[in-house]
Amino acid sequence: MKKDLSHLSELQYKVTQEAATEPPFSGVYDDFFEDGVYKCVVCREKLFESHAKFDSGCGWPAFFKSVSDKIILRNDDSHGMQRTEVICKKCGAHLGHLFDDVPQTLTGQRFCINSCSLDFESKD
Repeated sequence: MKKDLSHLSELQYKVTQEAATEPPFSGVYDDFFEDGVYKCVVCREKLFESHAKFDSGCGWPAFFKSVSDKIILRNDDSHGMQRTEVICKKCGAHLGHLFDDVPQTLTGQRFCINSCSLDFESKD
């Protein structure tokens, strides 16, 4: 069964389907701290909660944890780097990368996620 991707912008398609990366500090959710949940832009699966978001200064939305069992982590050695890719478990969309470089968070992890791979739903 083919998924409907007609609602995606060109950038959303490139990021979620071709593992591109949006430019740093360009995404709508980089400096956004409202109360609610972040969902996959492709399939609307709930991925991150606002209480797990923090300002890492990296240029992309950062979270210290995801919603349990909603993502897949996969080794990514593209671009001459060793990273961990973050993928939506439900639809396979590329979301961003996971780094173990922030000791100030509860988990020591930074989910560095492209804004354009997310939709936000306010708790209001």
